[in-house]
Amino acid sequence: MIFNKTSLRDAFIVDLMPFQDERGFFARTWCEEEFKAQGLDPRMAQCSVSFNRHMGTLRGMHLQLPPFAEAKLVRCTQGAIYDVIIDLRTDSETYMRWVGEELTAENHRALYVPKGFAHGFITLLDNTEVFYMISEFYAPESARGIRWDDQQFAIDWPVKVNVISDKDLSYPEYKAAEFPLKLAGTITV
Repeated sequence: MIFNKTSLRDAFIVDLMPFQDERGFFARTWCEEEFKAQGLDPRMAQCSVSFNRHMGTLRGMHLQLPPFAEAKLVRCTQGAIYDVIIDLRTDSETYMRWVGEELTAENHRALYVPKGFAHGFITLLDNTEVFYMISEFYAPESARGIRWDDQQFAIDWPVKVNVISDKDLSYPEYKAAEFPLKLAGTITV
């Protein structure tokens, strides 16, 4: 695997190193030792998949607060998404900055989302599937979200939002006091 730093501290694009032959290719998509060597959280507690019927489906912006803060490795296995993360760690030099990356079934890229980041995506094609590896178990009492269109971040979504859940529409604008996160993904009091 090839780990490419993004402009946000601790966030990486993970590219495959495929071995190709007449059959196609074979590549490693996960290796605990390689993630540890990069200083990334190697724990993976669960995997999830989301299937999205329509282009313009937006999911986000989601996170879990400590003690259930989660790191994620996100990969598009069918179709295409524009994947967005926001650094919400108040002591990070990239605090309140966001980055977006196109993940497609063709480019095989993955985005490593550190603890303390909000995450969301919009589908660029119909019938898009996204696979998540997640470091912590889902804890509904710790789940939070912020508005996908919060002007504090001014995310430049590449397509019009056509489908979004009522829950995602109900999220408030970001207020640091409600998300007191630090670099280690721990909460401050």
